[in-house]
Amino acid sequence: MTETLKCIGCGATLQSEDPQKPGYVPKASLDKEDVICRRCFRLKNYNEVQDVGMESDDFLKLLNGLSDKPGIVVNLVDVFDFEGSFIHAVKRIVGNKKIILVANKIDLLPKQINKRRVTEWLRRLAKEYGLYPEDVCLISAYKGIGIDDLLQTIEKHREGQDVYIVGTTNVGKSTLINKLIEQTVGEKNVVTTSRIPGTTLDMIDIPIDEDHYMYDTPGIIQEHQMTHYVSTKALNTIMPKKEIKQRVYQLNEAQSLFIGGLARVDYLKGGKRPLVCYFSNELNIHRTKLEKADDLWRKQIGTLLSPPSPKEPFDFDQLKTVQLTTGNEKKDIMISGLGFVTVDAGAEIAVIVPQNVEVTLRPSIM
Repeated sequence: MTETLKCIGCGATLQSEDPQKPGYVPKASLDKEDVICRRCFRLKNYNEVQDVGMESDDFLKLLNGLSDKPGIVVNLVDVFDFEGSFIHAVKRIVGNKKIILVANKIDLLPKQINKRRVTEWLRRLAKEYGLYPEDVCLISAYKGIGIDDLLQTIEKHREGQDVYIVGTTNVGKSTLINKLIEQTVGEKNVVTTSRIPGTTLDMIDIPIDEDHYMYDTPGIIQEHQMTHYVSTKALNTIMPKKEIKQRVYQLNEAQSLFIGGLARVDYLKGGKRPLVCYFSNELNIHRTKLEKADDLWRKQIGTLLSPPSPKEPFDFDQLKTVQLTTGNEKKDIMISGLGFVTVDAGAEIAVIVPQNVEVTLRPSIM
């Protein structure tokens, strides 16, 4: 009878057939002593908790496990992509817990932006989604900005309880976790792993005091973000790494802007006006006449209009058009996982994006 080998980290049965399933190890490692699966290896060495889909059984078990536990929740969002990184199920995670809304990547917004106004803007958007945070913190995990303020805010609200950190993929959660470990434990790359009963998902815990911990939960995959429909190379282009430089385009009616080759913004009505673009500085924006736009997109995809690259597939049959009107105030047209365009009142616009990518209209952050 063949002996069943189990991972010494999480107890999953070891296998080398399917990298997506629990207990995966490369075949060459199966015969070694004290084997840990790839997921535990990445957790132990890189502070990476495995991402989960919103509907995965593991995630739903995790939700049920957390909502009954005492503690507070730190909800990390991307200030540059609030709609894309907001978890609509967060109220189910929270139960009756206090929540601190933490907006990461504040260093990407123009330096002259009013931080107090950004905080109020975040409260207003959260309220529209039915979320009433105890506090709002602005941070840059990458640059270490606002980490001390965040720790003080957590201490103010936690009342001797555990803390759970939740967020989507690409929101900068692992960078924040490493910063928090450094600040609280005093050493770099110190990780202890723990398990929440009733789920197979690993979590990282950071000691706050002798009896309480800060837990990192798995990154949640949001299917409506552009980041899930591009290659790794394109992801590096569309994810901003430094302060966004606003790009202003004066448009007449019936002109279009291409955002790389991934999205198109058609300006339909409202007289001559500026459209102010906030996207990664690496991402090429191209202006053309609306009548030429369809033809140009098909002919220049992967060359003039990139990303995607010439070798990456782009399905023109899987596009949707979202019609928008800015009404009587300045609005941001937000393309989930990509960036936004700020437009003054009284404009009619159509945005064309891949079928699953979300486009929303919001009060302007600027």
